[in-house]
Amino acid sequence: MATTATPRHHHSAGALGAVGGLTAFAAVLLILSGVLDVLRGIMAIAKDEVFVVTPDYVFQFDLTSWGWIHVALGAVALVVGIGVAMLAKWARIAGVVIASVLIIMNFLSMPYYPFWSLTLIALYGFVIWALCVVRPYPEQETF
Repeated sequence: MATTATPRHHHSAGALGAVGGLTAFAAVLLILSGVLDVLRGIMAIAKDEVFVVTPDYVFQFDLTSWGWIHVALGAVALVVGIGVAMLAKWARIAGVVIASVLIIMNFLSMPYYPFWSLTLIALYGFVIWALCVVRPYPEQETF
């Protein structure tokens, strides 16, 4: 007589805590970085003279345009960060995508405000790392 048993997965409290901790880490960093990008966009829209203008920069845009781009993408990062915090299925993939796009945007706007750009690039890099390293357990919903 053959029996089929479903394997039961038992995970230690430490492993479950690590998964929850990395997800929370990614959510908080994504929300924080999104807010910082929105604030940077508002600064660019309101006071153009705060930023350094680099002549002959290949990716040169009007600072007001950069400001609106950063406000829009920062707001998307904020919403996705809230989705990650709520453990939404779509949020992990969207988090990696928006963080990647924002790394590129911060790289392109680096000549205007280099320290801020480098800081946000590092934060978004940690977001991508945290979202990619966490593996959901079989009991949890997957993508």
